[in-house]
Amino acid sequence: MFNQRLGPRCLKCLSRYTTPIPYTSSSIPARLFNFNRLVHTERLTAFAPLPPSSLPKPAPPKTYKRTRRWLRRFAYLAAGSAVIWALDRQFYASSLTRSVRTFAVGALVATDYKVNFRENPPLADSIEALHLRNATRLFDLLRTNGGLYLKMGQAIAMQSAVLPPEFQKMFSRMFDDAPQNDWKDVEKLIREDFGKSAEEMFGVAFDAGQGGAVMERTARASASVAQVHWARLPDGREVAVKIQKREIATQVGWDLWAFKVVSWIYSKWFDIPFYTFVPYVTERLMLETDFENEAQNSERMAQFVQSDPRLRDRVYIPKVYHELSSKRVMTAEWIEGIRLWDKEGITRRWQGGWREGSPGCHGAPLDPRKSSKIEQGYRETANEQWIKPSRDWWKGSDGKGGLGLSLKEVMTTMVDLFSAQMFLWGWVHCDPHPGNIFIRRLPSGKPELVLIDHGLYIHMDPTFRHQYSLFWKSLMTFDNKTIGEIVKSWGINAPDLFASATLMRPYQGGDGMTSREISQMSKRERQERSYEMQQKLRKGIKEILADEDKWPKELIFIGRNFRIVQGNNQFLGSPVNRIKITGNWASRALVESPDLPWGEKFKNFGRHLLFKFVLFSSDVVFYTSKVRQFFGFGGGMEDDLEASMKVMAKDMGVELNHNVFDG
Repeated sequence: MFNQRLGPRCLKCLSRYTTPIPYTSSSIPARLFNFNRLVHTERLTAFAPLPPSSLPKPAPPKTYKRTRRWLRRFAYLAAGSAVIWALDRQFYASSLTRSVRTFAVGALVATDYKVNFRENPPLADSIEALHLRNATRLFDLLRTNGGLYLKMGQAIAMQSAVLPPEFQKMFSRMFDDAPQNDWKDVEKLIREDFGKSAEEMFGVAFDAGQGGAVMERTARASASVAQVHWARLPDGREVAVKIQKREIATQVGWDLWAFKVVSWIYSKWFDIPFYTFVPYVTERLMLETDFENEAQNSERMAQFVQSDPRLRDRVYIPKVYHELSSKRVMTAEWIEGIRLWDKEGITRRWQGGWREGSPGCHGAPLDPRKSSKIEQGYRETANEQWIKPSRDWWKGSDGKGGLGLSLKEVMTTMVDLFSAQMFLWGWVHCDPHPGNIFIRRLPSGKPELVLIDHGLYIHMDPTFRHQYSLFWKSLMTFDNKTIGEIVKSWGINAPDLFASATLMRPYQGGDGMTSREISQMSKRERQERSYEMQQKLRKGIKEILADEDKWPKELIFIGRNFRIVQGNNQFLGSPVNRIKITGNWASRALVESPDLPWGEKFKNFGRHLLFKFVLFSSDVVFYTSKVRQFFGFGGGMEDDLEASMKVMAKDMGVELNHNVFDG
């Protein structure tokens, strides 16, 4: 059959072009033995396409609808985000962006602690590593956002001693100078508030010239909320023009709202009752951005100082010029002096004239003697950036002179001032850090303290002020019954802890129940002990904040004031017995307070005389510390108290590793 189909001719041709292939049944698959499959036996015909009717129905083309839908959504989202970001940056000073960043970092930190804060963190090497990475996140957030966030960061830094060491080290850098705004932004703000340019409003030029009205475009100081420029007015007055950063007015509402939301979430999530205080804190921060309020605070404090003969010749409050001020611009008297942190500048030998004070002391003219030195000062400092004369003639020809003052007298004045604010006047400056305090020399050779930056104040009503005075007096006399009654009325269930926090030293007069409970823990390995201590610390905080409704909100800022004053005294080498001076003012205020009845004043006077004898024991401790310090066997009294606090705090889960102004 095969031969008939191919024919002999085809077979001959086929054999010519094929080579016999030896094979065995085992080397070639059986399907190849079918020779019919190797040879095309049909007649070749021309190709003809299949009719359309025989073809299957065409499939619709792939459109990738889901992919295209998600791509469109992503494009819309990206475009919308870009538009919102541009509008936010242009019209809202990046307020929305800052809030979103705050919520994102806040959620990340909260989740990290919720997951990893345990004896053996699943996603961290140790609790210390957990603290470090979250401290870095929060620090970067505050520095990136700037503005009021820096102010909040500084507030945290003041209280960072009760935070883990990783937070203490990170937040000690919050006091670095903030970047200042360009002059064009300053010019815009002045036009918005006054409807005039800086030249028209202040009557100044920007070129240095002897005797002419002039202003510096570069700020002399820049903080989180404002910056300060020097100017000399046409009438010869030299002024400090404090100008709020232009973006603050737009950002403040958003920033405080974000702060409230994050605080509420944290208080609920971590079960720490502190949100009740947040509205009070935000109200104080909002007032700090109102320079008209600051001017009123400044004038009120000046009136208090002038009314007290013990302070009127030792403390000075700069004058405010209302005709050149607004809600965002405050013009005040320019102050020449030494900052409190310049210890050597305060104590080095005075090389000025006899019975002569430093420039501007107690409102005297800045240039009391018109000499070639003053004129030379204008010429030497006149350049594109600085125009103000240096006025350092009192430093002598070698420039190494100082004010020649006693640190003891300087710190006594400071503690007296802030004690009078708390116990006698009830009007407390809550930001007395060294940058807000200038020291000048009076013609008598005594120090004069100049207090600036009056934006953050709290008012103590008479009832609370009297309670706080009695509380302090009771601390000095170990009157535990009175202490317990007062703190119970404030909603505090841990009087010994609160007493220690107030004194900035361990209070040894109480029963120590809370402290003993906190310190009773097993000696486990380091990570477990750290976790256990910090859990106990949280319990201690909840005991102090037992009743949020009764807890006086003013204590938040009073504690801040005490901590800063204590840090100032410690920084200067503990020249005074701060606790004795403060206790003495507390007892004396119960005699001098104008809103107490005469009968009670008379009884308090007798108690005050007895109290003066009790304070002798405090002097013994103070002078013992001074003797040890003199012979090089230790620091001052504040260092000894802080060392005691470290021992107590370590049992409570707190590492006090730095002074308040370290860094």
